[in-house]
Amino acid sequence: MAVYIIMAIIAYLIGSVNFSIIISKKMAGFDVREKGSGNAGTTNMLRSVGKKAAAITLLCDVLKGVFAIVIAIVLGNIIKNIDRELLLEIAGIGVVLGHTFPIFFQFKGGKGVATSLGVLILSNWQIGLICLVFALVLMILTRMVSLGSCAAAVLFPVLTLFINSNYTVLTEGKSGNVYLVYSIILAVIVLYNHRSNIKRIMDGTENKLSFKGTK
Repeated sequence: MAVYIIMAIIAYLIGSVNFSIIISKKMAGFDVREKGSGNAGTTNMLRSVGKKAAAITLLCDVLKGVFAIVIAIVLGNIIKNIDRELLLEIAGIGVVLGHTFPIFFQFKGGKGVATSLGVLILSNWQIGLICLVFALVLMILTRMVSLGSCAAAVLFPVLTLFINSNYTVLTEGKSGNVYLVYSIILAVIVLYNHRSNIKRIMDGTENKLSFKGTK
Protein backbone atom coordinates (compact mmCIF):
# COMPACT_ATOMS: atom_id res chain seq x y z
CA MET A 1 0.00 0.00 0.00
CA ALA A 2 2.81 2.40 0.87
CA VAL A 3 4.33 2.25 -2.62
CA TYR A 4 0.99 3.20 -4.19
CA ILE A 5 0.65 6.21 -1.88
CA ILE A 6 4.23 7.28 -2.57
CA MET A 7 3.65 6.95 -6.31
CA ALA A 8 0.50 9.06 -6.08
CA ILE A 9 2.36 11.80 -4.19
CA ILE A 10 5.32 11.79 -6.59
CA ALA A 11 3.06 11.93 -9.64
CA TYR A 12 0.94 14.70 -8.15
CA LEU A 13 4.00 16.81 -7.35
CA ILE A 14 5.37 16.30 -10.86
CA GLY A 15 2.04 17.43 -12.29
CA SER A 16 1.99 20.45 -9.97
CA VAL A 17 5.02 21.94 -11.71
CA ASN A 18 3.02 24.17 -14.07
CA PHE A 19 5.26 25.22 -16.92
CA SER A 20 2.81 27.66 -18.51
CA ILE A 21 2.88 29.81 -15.37
CA ILE A 22 6.65 29.58 -15.03
CA ILE A 23 7.32 30.25 -18.73
CA SER A 24 4.81 33.11 -19.05
CA LYS A 25 6.39 34.89 -16.08
CA LYS A 26 9.87 34.31 -17.50
CA MET A 27 9.15 35.23 -21.13
CA ALA A 28 6.35 37.80 -20.82
CA GLY A 29 6.52 39.06 -17.26
CA PHE A 30 3.02 38.01 -16.24
CA ASP A 31 1.10 35.00 -15.00
CA VAL A 32 -0.76 33.48 -17.98
CA ARG A 33 -3.74 32.90 -15.68
CA GLU A 34 -4.22 36.68 -15.62
CA LYS A 35 -4.73 36.83 -19.40
CA GLY A 36 -7.14 35.45 -21.99
CA SER A 37 -9.20 32.53 -20.76
CA GLY A 38 -7.38 32.45 -17.44
CA ASN A 39 -6.33 28.85 -18.08
CA ALA A 40 -2.76 27.75 -17.41
CA GLY A 41 -2.36 25.72 -20.57
CA THR A 42 -0.96 25.63 -24.09
CA THR A 43 -3.90 27.25 -25.89
CA ASN A 44 -3.99 30.27 -23.61
CA MET A 45 -0.20 30.51 -23.85
CA LEU A 46 -0.52 30.64 -27.64
CA ARG A 47 -3.09 33.42 -27.47
CA SER A 48 -1.49 35.39 -24.65
CA VAL A 49 2.27 34.88 -25.02
CA GLY A 50 3.00 33.44 -28.47
CA LYS A 51 3.89 30.38 -30.52
CA LYS A 52 7.33 29.77 -29.02
CA ALA A 53 6.07 29.87 -25.44
CA ALA A 54 3.11 27.65 -26.35
CA ALA A 55 5.36 25.07 -28.04
CA ILE A 56 7.69 24.91 -25.05
CA THR A 57 4.72 24.61 -22.69
CA LEU A 58 3.17 21.82 -24.76
CA LEU A 59 6.39 19.83 -24.81
CA CYS A 60 7.01 20.24 -21.08
CA ASP A 61 3.43 19.33 -20.15
CA VAL A 62 3.56 16.18 -22.29
CA LEU A 63 6.89 15.22 -20.73
CA LYS A 64 5.40 15.54 -17.24
CA GLY A 65 3.00 12.74 -18.07
CA VAL A 66 5.77 10.69 -19.67
CA PHE A 67 8.06 11.13 -16.65
CA ALA A 68 5.40 10.06 -14.15
CA ILE A 69 4.61 6.90 -16.11
CA VAL A 70 8.30 6.05 -16.54
CA ILE A 71 8.75 6.21 -12.77
CA ALA A 72 5.77 3.89 -12.31
CA ILE A 73 7.17 1.43 -14.85
CA VAL A 74 10.60 1.41 -13.21
CA LEU A 75 9.15 0.94 -9.73
CA GLY A 76 6.86 -1.80 -11.01
CA ASN A 77 9.85 -3.66 -12.43
CA ILE A 78 11.92 -3.28 -9.25
CA ILE A 79 9.35 -4.02 -6.55
CA LYS A 80 8.07 -7.57 -6.36
CA ASN A 81 4.49 -8.67 -5.70
CA ILE A 82 2.94 -5.41 -6.83
CA ASP A 83 0.08 -4.66 -9.21
CA ARG A 84 2.05 -2.94 -11.97
CA GLU A 85 -1.05 -1.89 -13.89
CA LEU A 86 -2.51 -0.22 -10.80
CA LEU A 87 0.79 1.55 -10.11
CA LEU A 88 0.81 2.96 -13.65
CA GLU A 89 -2.83 4.03 -13.33
CA ILE A 90 -2.16 5.83 -10.05
CA ALA A 91 0.78 7.64 -11.66
CA GLY A 92 -1.29 8.71 -14.67
CA ILE A 93 -4.23 9.98 -12.66
CA GLY A 94 -1.96 11.62 -10.08
CA VAL A 95 0.09 13.63 -12.57
CA VAL A 96 -3.02 14.90 -14.40
CA LEU A 97 -4.66 15.91 -11.10
CA GLY A 98 -1.45 17.69 -10.15
CA HIS A 99 -1.49 19.62 -13.41
CA THR A 100 -5.13 20.55 -12.88
CA PHE A 101 -4.85 21.40 -9.18
CA PRO A 102 -1.17 22.32 -8.63
CA ILE A 103 -0.20 22.67 -4.99
CA PHE A 104 2.58 25.09 -5.97
CA PHE A 105 0.19 27.50 -7.72
CA GLN A 106 -2.88 27.88 -5.49
CA PHE A 107 -4.49 24.72 -6.98
CA LYS A 108 -5.35 26.62 -10.18
CA GLY A 109 -3.75 24.94 -13.16
CA GLY A 110 -4.49 23.75 -16.67
CA LYS A 111 -7.01 21.37 -18.20
CA GLY A 112 -4.71 18.37 -18.35
CA VAL A 113 -4.86 17.61 -22.07
CA ALA A 114 -1.13 17.72 -22.90
CA THR A 115 -0.19 15.88 -19.71
CA SER A 116 -2.87 13.28 -20.44
CA LEU A 117 -1.36 12.85 -23.90
CA GLY A 118 2.02 12.05 -22.37
CA VAL A 119 0.37 9.61 -19.99
CA LEU A 120 -1.64 7.99 -22.77
CA ILE A 121 1.26 7.52 -25.19
CA LEU A 122 3.35 5.86 -22.47
CA SER A 123 0.41 3.71 -21.36
CA ASN A 124 -0.35 2.48 -24.89
CA TRP A 125 1.33 4.12 -27.86
CA GLN A 126 -1.25 2.77 -30.33
CA ILE A 127 -4.23 4.21 -28.46
CA GLY A 128 -2.27 7.40 -27.84
CA LEU A 129 -1.56 7.94 -31.53
CA ILE A 130 -5.14 7.17 -32.55
CA CYS A 131 -6.49 9.68 -30.02
CA LEU A 132 -3.90 12.27 -31.05
CA VAL A 133 -4.68 12.00 -34.77
CA PHE A 134 -8.42 12.02 -34.06
CA ALA A 135 -8.07 15.17 -31.93
CA LEU A 136 -5.87 16.95 -34.48
CA VAL A 137 -8.26 16.23 -37.34
CA LEU A 138 -11.18 17.67 -35.36
CA MET A 139 -9.13 20.69 -34.34
CA ILE A 140 -8.13 21.38 -37.94
CA LEU A 141 -11.68 20.97 -39.23
CA THR A 142 -13.37 23.02 -36.51
CA ARG A 143 -10.49 25.18 -35.21
CA MET A 144 -11.72 24.31 -31.72
CA VAL A 145 -9.01 22.82 -29.52
CA SER A 146 -11.55 22.04 -26.83
CA LEU A 147 -13.70 19.91 -29.15
CA GLY A 148 -10.75 17.82 -30.29
CA SER A 149 -9.55 17.40 -26.72
CA CYS A 150 -12.95 16.33 -25.37
CA ALA A 151 -13.61 13.96 -28.26
CA ALA A 152 -10.23 12.28 -27.81
CA ALA A 153 -10.89 11.95 -24.07
CA VAL A 154 -14.13 10.10 -24.81
CA LEU A 155 -12.44 7.94 -27.44
CA PHE A 156 -9.81 6.67 -24.98
CA PRO A 157 -12.15 4.45 -22.89
CA VAL A 158 -13.85 3.19 -26.03
CA LEU A 159 -10.55 2.03 -27.49
CA THR A 160 -9.58 0.16 -24.32
CA LEU A 161 -12.59 -2.09 -24.93
CA PHE A 162 -11.27 -3.23 -28.30
CA ILE A 163 -7.46 -2.96 -28.14
CA ASN A 164 -5.57 -5.58 -26.14
CA SER A 165 -2.04 -5.01 -27.42
CA ASN A 166 0.76 -2.45 -27.17
CA TYR A 167 0.19 -1.67 -23.50
CA THR A 168 3.48 -0.76 -21.85
CA VAL A 169 2.40 -2.65 -18.75
CA LEU A 170 0.05 -5.61 -19.15
CA THR A 171 0.53 -8.78 -17.15
CA GLU A 172 0.12 -11.99 -19.12
CA GLY A 173 -3.44 -13.23 -18.94
CA LYS A 174 -4.96 -9.78 -18.52
CA SER A 175 -6.77 -7.82 -21.23
CA GLY A 176 -6.80 -4.14 -22.05
CA ASN A 177 -10.07 -3.92 -20.12
CA VAL A 178 -7.99 -3.64 -16.96
CA TYR A 179 -7.40 -0.03 -18.03
CA LEU A 180 -11.08 0.78 -18.61
CA VAL A 181 -11.78 2.43 -15.24
CA TYR A 182 -8.45 4.27 -15.49
CA SER A 183 -9.34 5.62 -18.93
CA ILE A 184 -12.80 6.68 -17.77
CA ILE A 185 -11.34 8.59 -14.81
CA LEU A 186 -8.88 10.44 -17.05
CA ALA A 187 -11.67 11.20 -19.53
CA VAL A 188 -13.90 12.54 -16.75
CA ILE A 189 -11.11 14.80 -15.48
CA VAL A 190 -10.55 16.27 -18.95
CA LEU A 191 -14.28 16.70 -19.61
CA TYR A 192 -14.82 18.29 -16.19
CA ASN A 193 -12.02 20.75 -16.85
CA HIS A 194 -13.67 21.62 -20.17
CA ARG A 195 -17.20 22.02 -18.79
CA SER A 196 -17.36 25.72 -19.68
CA ASN A 197 -16.01 24.96 -23.16
CA ILE A 198 -18.61 22.22 -23.65
CA LYS A 199 -21.35 24.68 -22.75
CA ARG A 200 -20.01 27.20 -25.27
CA ILE A 201 -19.73 24.50 -27.95
CA MET A 202 -23.37 23.59 -27.40
CA ASP A 203 -24.31 27.29 -27.50
CA GLY A 204 -22.24 27.84 -30.66
CA THR A 205 -20.08 30.48 -28.97
CA GLU A 206 -16.84 28.56 -28.40
CA ASN A 207 -13.64 30.43 -29.29
CA LYS A 208 -11.86 29.23 -32.40
CA LEU A 209 -8.11 29.00 -32.66
CA SER A 210 -6.34 31.64 -34.69
CA PHE A 211 -2.64 32.13 -35.22
CA LYS A 212 -3.05 35.78 -36.10
CA GLY A 213 -1.15 38.03 -33.79
CA THR A 214 0.87 35.25 -32.18
CA LYS A 215 4.62 35.59 -32.02
